[in-house]
Amino acid sequence: MLAELKELWRFRELLVSMVERELKIRYKNSLFGFLWSLIVPLVTVVVMTLVFKFFLRNATDNFSAYVLAAYLPYMFFQLALLDSAQSVLLALPLVRKIYFPREILPLSLIVSNFIHFVLALVVFFAYLLFVWIRHPQVWPFRLEMLWLPVLLAVNLCLVTGLGLLFSALNTFYEDVKYFLSVTLYVNFFLCPVMYFSEDVRYSGLIPAQYRELVYTLYHLNPIAMLCTAYRKVLVAPGPILQGKERIAPMALDWGLFAVCAGVSLFVLWFGYATFNRLKWRFVERP
Repeated sequence: MLAELKELWRFRELLVSMVERELKIRYKNSLFGFLWSLIVPLVTVVVMTLVFKFFLRNATDNFSAYVLAAYLPYMFFQLALLDSAQSVLLALPLVRKIYFPREILPLSLIVSNFIHFVLALVVFFAYLLFVWIRHPQVWPFRLEMLWLPVLLAVNLCLVTGLGLLFSALNTFYEDVKYFLSVTLYVNFFLCPVMYFSEDVRYSGLIPAQYRELVYTLYHLNPIAMLCTAYRKVLVAPGPILQGKERIAPMALDWGLFAVCAGVSLFVLWFGYATFNRLKWRFVERP
């Protein structure tokens, strides 16, 4: 694997060029350009907030910020995987003609989506500042936000490993892209995006003696743990309303986050190793 990393480093300029190309062509002929990366999640969060606050009567303060803090990383996870899974298959004519490290294809799409995600986080911070200006109660920028680079690094490891894995498998088995689409759709509802992880911990549908176990198993899903971590780091904690009951916010479980980081590093290693094992067979695909 060390030899492959050295070869990838030798072609780093090609990777940079492909990332620049992806950033330029995605919204090349659109009027709003990059803003579409922000408009879609913002509109989605506005709709979610309206539904939960006015129809389902969730009166949690600053609910839209909680949703957006988890929604943005999940969208990066979803879009990066869907884009990278198709990358090698769509570029097979080029792969058959020119030599370059094949992993550049999925990596360029993952990195371009990551850049969009980071820019979206900048807009998220602007949103927090705007809310604070309107309601200057609690200063939204806290020391806990210094953990954000760690979350981003773990998130990027997880997405890169899965992106490399699925891009290699999808080249030979196109069922992978359909499986991935369905899995990501279902996983969206299994992650604390539209609700809080505290809702799982204190759910009245789970017997009290099993709630801690269910909460732990729930966060063994690495993207669910990451959504929780982003929310705990980016948004000042406040009371959560579950029906008419007020729930005190739980602190981030750093033990579970360490498990998430370990799983993400393993996925990165396994995905890259699998990709390197299969990449020389790409040209054999009929």
